Amino acid sequence: MVKKKSKAKLWFLIHSWLALPIWGFIFFICLTGSIATVSQEIEWLASPMVRANPPAGNPRMLTYDEVLARVEQAHPGSVVNSIRRPVKSQFALTVNTSYQDGKSGRLYVNPYTGEIQGQISGFDFRQFVRALHGWLLVPFTNGFAWGWYAVSLLGIPMLISLITGLVVYKRFWRGYVKPRLRLGQGARIFWGDFHRLAGIWSVPFIAIISVTAIWFLIEAVLFDNSISISTAPPPAMVQRQDVPTRTDGSSRSLLLSPDQAVAKAKGHFPDMQAESIFLPANAYSHYTVTGRSSYPLILERASVNPYTGNVDSSRTVSDYSGLELVTESMRPLHTGDFAGLWLKLVYFFFGLLLTMMVLSGMLIWTKRTAKETAGMLREHRQSRRQNTAVSHGGKPSPAAAGARFMKTEKGAS
Repeated sequence: MVKKKSKAKLWFLIHSWLALPIWGFIFFICLTGSIATVSQEIEWLASPMVRANPPAGNPRMLTYDEVLARVEQAHPGSVVNSIRRPVKSQFALTVNTSYQDGKSGRLYVNPYTGEIQGQISGFDFRQFVRALHGWLLVPFTNGFAWGWYAVSLLGIPMLISLITGLVVYKRFWRGYVKPRLRLGQGARIFWGDFHRLAGIWSVPFIAIISVTAIWFLIEAVLFDNSISISTAPPPAMVQRQDVPTRTDGSSRSLLLSPDQAVAKAKGHFPDMQAESIFLPANAYSHYTVTGRSSYPLILERASVNPYTGNVDSSRTVSDYSGLELVTESMRPLHTGDFAGLWLKLVYFFFGLLLTMMVLSGMLIWTKRTAKETAGMLREHRQSRRQNTAVSHGGKPSPAAAGARFMKTEKGAS
């Protein structure tokens, strides 16, 4: 019986130590997710080129046409693909460009002066942190990367932990009115109180993060199995016979300007706040204007014919099915980047709280497992000494007898 009990305990300890890397992975995901929430603000603090520094006085912001002219003047021969105005006015405009040599880049343009404050190609800090958190920087080769699955799968144990935690801790709502965090009574008591208190106060946040993560997993499974839930129509294209030409064969000068395209989109959707405009990629493409209206979780879009000014296709909140509304709402709900800086700070705070909760759980788990492992090692050493004594007929072992003899001789001398 004792031997069976000892083996069972050994397997339990092995199981406990093997769970430690999982705790570490969850901690890493929670930490990078917290940083990703405010990654744009961190980049603003660290990099002057992304800031919108207004000159003295009460300057107005440049129009899309003026930004386009400044970029074409500073980078002759470049092709502007899109212009994006950040939600917060403290940030510079981002202009995506491509060049004749096949290279592409992102320009940061001061929205008041038109000065190009910097240029990058590839990931910026915000994109890097979000990619590290979202799919571990694993490349997407054929469908969703395995890193995406590894991260989104964590939503399942997170949601189960939330439910079981509420079941285990009876009358958990007392933590809201009478929070208890005992100091000066040892690390185990402190971290135990902190773990319970952080979990209680983070219930709504954990529910949002876990449910949205599970939804990301469902999206990946559907996509990789070629199952679509989209009701979006095919992208609008300008008919060949509708493309006007000049005698020199060019049609570029007959395009509507970006400001005119935005005006046409706003005329069609007065409530839309235009955030981005994507310029036509070729003679048969449309202007695409995106922005938010009364429902901030979803971007609405309008495809404006660059020759006639007609809104040939659009996608508003009312055009989405119920399932699509849920799907499109998951990402902004997960990141908290749809209502300004204050909501980001709330997400960041609860993200850190969740991270510390995972850390406290990991410390409690590790300390308890280490204590039980040390106890088992002591029992094993005691068992070996007892077995050695029994093997010598209850008498001391030769080594022990020799040591005692030497001690006696030294005392006699």
